[in-house]
Amino acid sequence: MKLGIAGTRRVATVALTSGAVLTTGLLTAPAQASTPAQATAAAPAQAQALAAAAKKPSVTAKGGYVMNSGTGKSLYTKAADTRRSTGSTTKIMTARVVLAQKNLNLNRKVTIQKAYSDYIVRNTASSARLIVGDKVTVRQLLYGLMLPSGCDAAYALADTFGSGSTRTARVKSFIGKMNASAKSLGLKNTHFDSFDGIGKGSNYSTPRDLTKLARDAMKNTTFRSIVKTRSTKQKTVTRSGGYRYMNWTNTNPLLGGYSGALGVKTGSGPEAKYCLVFAAKRDGKTVIGTVLASTSSANRTKDAKKLLNYGFAK
Repeated sequence: MKLGIAGTRRVATVALTSGAVLTTGLLTAPAQASTPAQATAAAPAQAQALAAAAKKPSVTAKGGYVMNSGTGKSLYTKAADTRRSTGSTTKIMTARVVLAQKNLNLNRKVTIQKAYSDYIVRNTASSARLIVGDKVTVRQLLYGLMLPSGCDAAYALADTFGSGSTRTARVKSFIGKMNASAKSLGLKNTHFDSFDGIGKGSNYSTPRDLTKLARDAMKNTTFRSIVKTRSTKQKTVTRSGGYRYMNWTNTNPLLGGYSGALGVKTGSGPEAKYCLVFAAKRDGKTVIGTVLASTSSANRTKDAKKLLNYGFAK
């Protein structure tokens, strides 16, 4: 059959259009058919890291707990309600009791007594190196308590804020306030028999309880400011009326070693092993938690970092 000029043009046009469609299809098909393997290979390193962090971590600590501080939601548990010795993480409660005092004057001066230094020597305890006769403010004692983990600072605070006519009575009264605070916070698996964690065997808590305690303590602006401080230089008044400078460095290795770290407190001891209550904030989300009875100082830091990564990934 013969076609006219118009018919020939119509056929050519159809053929050209069809060819263009086929060619376009062949060119675009590979881009639409990327495989899962290709997509994974192209994923950013950060996304891969988040995926790894989302897997429940293995830690050396015998107990651990992590919470979303904003919502109170549990993010990780490991023997979270098992009672254990807490070491110097006890000092979180020491600080909280002091900061809860009515009409608290942080600039009030406290004279350092020989009993405080004798206590350090007798127990081979961690020290803020307070000098007998020096006048130190309550605020400075809190720094000495939470940064170098000074048991002498803890003793001074307990002696100052307890009630009674003797030092023994005042210390007993202060420890009573610590236990009353634990009860008011609903910490059912927590009990204190000392102001610093050097107890007689009935000083204990759990990862969940310590995390709840720290979450509450972090509501106080003074507490937050102190526990996130890496180091400080404090001017104290000497017995003779002169002055000296005290230099304290925070025992918490997460400060400066983990992005967004906020504090809170280390702890250790023969029974407690290595403990750490920790908190960090990233992109508006605050994660807070505890590890108890890690196998070493280095491992408690690794444990905390793993749990923080996991908490942020969740």
